[in-house]
Amino acid sequence: MKPPVFSTLGCRLNAYETEAMRELAAAAGLDGAVVVNTCAVTAEAVRKAKQEIRKLARENPGAAVIVTGCAAQTEPETFAAMPEVTRVIGNHEKMQPETWTRLRAPNWIGETEKIQVDDIMSVKETAGHLIDGFGRHRAYVQVQNGCDHRCTFCIIPYGRGNSRSVPAGVVVEQIQRLVDRGFLEVVLTGVDLTSWGADLPGGPRLGDLVMRILRLVPDLARLRISSIDSIEADENLMQAIATEPRLMPHLHLSLQAGDDMILKRMKRRHLRDDAIRFCEEARRLRPDIIFGADIIAGFPTETEAMFENSLKLVGDCDLTFLHVFPFSPRKGTPAARMPQVRGPEIRDRAARLRAEGDAALSRHLAGQQGRSHRVLTESPRMGRTEQFTEVGFATDQPEGAIVEARITGASGERLTA
Repeated sequence: MKPPVFSTLGCRLNAYETEAMRELAAAAGLDGAVVVNTCAVTAEAVRKAKQEIRKLARENPGAAVIVTGCAAQTEPETFAAMPEVTRVIGNHEKMQPETWTRLRAPNWIGETEKIQVDDIMSVKETAGHLIDGFGRHRAYVQVQNGCDHRCTFCIIPYGRGNSRSVPAGVVVEQIQRLVDRGFLEVVLTGVDLTSWGADLPGGPRLGDLVMRILRLVPDLARLRISSIDSIEADENLMQAIATEPRLMPHLHLSLQAGDDMILKRMKRRHLRDDAIRFCEEARRLRPDIIFGADIIAGFPTETEAMFENSLKLVGDCDLTFLHVFPFSPRKGTPAARMPQVRGPEIRDRAARLRAEGDAALSRHLAGQQGRSHRVLTESPRMGRTEQFTEVGFATDQPEGAIVEARITGASGERLTA
């Protein structure tokens, strides 16, 4: 039996779900297929998905090619039209054991319609595919899926559906199992993490979940939060930032822009000053906290002055890790119908943002020299600090342990110890 070949494109949540699909496919006994888990966040992501499908089809002649993920959900016909593709399955279907059982059947090819993609907006739950470990020493736990917001540039709600939460008790039980298996750090993931709980009885908030995890899993060494919408940070989350040393001092913020007019045209829920105030307050509560952020360069109607406001936000929020996205229109979104910025200007602005991000990271790295950090080792020569900064070691360290390291300098984008 030849195990399926899996390829993941896009976000960490996709990577998590690929691991869940791997388990489902193994349990169903699926043999010798190629599974591509696509991303839809940009038009470029769709192009890369097609490229990956063609490459894997060439490398695995005769294998059935199954395409799933957000791009498959939002434009299934695009992939069904590719001669290399055998089946297109939706984001909900890919997490159902019966889907993989059907795919295992000897005569499944051509037996039913090539496209198996249902209405994602009708999905009300996001449990049932939790996995006990993703990553060797750091585990990722999906606690939420989907998004109720409709930012004008974003196609993801149409790929993921509306927001739905995994109940707190289920999350706590899984994290306890992970700790029992030896994981030292757990990362909470989701599409719109700060919306966790809104669909659950009593409407708990993300901060409530964080507090509950830390209280009920006392042996968990580190809890980390992935990307959040800072305007939705609740009182208990801020309290956890201030008082819980096991909650890691690193937050990745979905900021997207630093100009109020562009933020309004994006249909974001915060303004520039809101972002700055959040960073100042979080830093007051936890002086060692650092921030990453997503920022889009060249959103439609963005002038040079508007872009300068985004550029200055890096310093005004004291951001350390920057994810820069050159704007590309997604068919079906309002932003695709707005007046577009010229391609060369978009590329220039993205390059300037990346340079600003590189300078911010360099300042952070320089400021760590001589300090001591508790580092979770991912290999004998590499680990990450509590702020998620990468550290390279001069000598071998015990893998999968938390070690005390004195920082001696920096090399490239990592600290040295």
